[in-house]
Amino acid sequence: MAASSVVFLLLAAFVAGASAATFTVTNNCGSTVWPAATPVGGGRQLDAGGTWTFDVPAGTSSGRVWGRTGCSFNGNSGSCQTGDCAGALACTLSGQPPMTLAEFTIGGAQDSYDISVIDGFNLGMAFSCSTGVGLVCRDSNCPDAYHQSNDPDTHTCNGNSNYQVTFCP
Repeated sequence: MAASSVVFLLLAAFVAGASAATFTVTNNCGSTVWPAATPVGGGRQLDAGGTWTFDVPAGTSSGRVWGRTGCSFNGNSGSCQTGDCAGALACTLSGQPPMTLAEFTIGGAQDSYDISVIDGFNLGMAFSCSTGVGLVCRDSNCPDAYHQSNDPDTHTCNGNSNYQVTFCP
């Protein structure tokens, strides 16, 4: 009986350590932005001043959040002038350039995150985790962003931290 209790406690500790990271996306722009997120299959309308919160499971790699602009949707389908993802409201694949990207990998002892303008720039963005450096990108010349795939601008923070993405910081 004691051995099964130890196994249960170890399993419970493992599950507790594999928690999700919470992302809070805020629209500080003067107009509506349609944020999208992959691979979590997300997207929605976010009016000026609005926020959207979602969880990303531990073990998620190559995640992205971006803002879409100039969108028109009828139900779950439509199109966007920037960042469009095959006309879907809730994106399951990455958007079309130009788009400013918040990129992340969640899980393990450390998460990693960065801002990328490799696929172009469409919106100013701030991106931070609860235990790391805050990145701010207000234009396409952003010194806090990847401009080429070999730029050394990836940052780390404690595993499964909480994140803030702000459009038009």
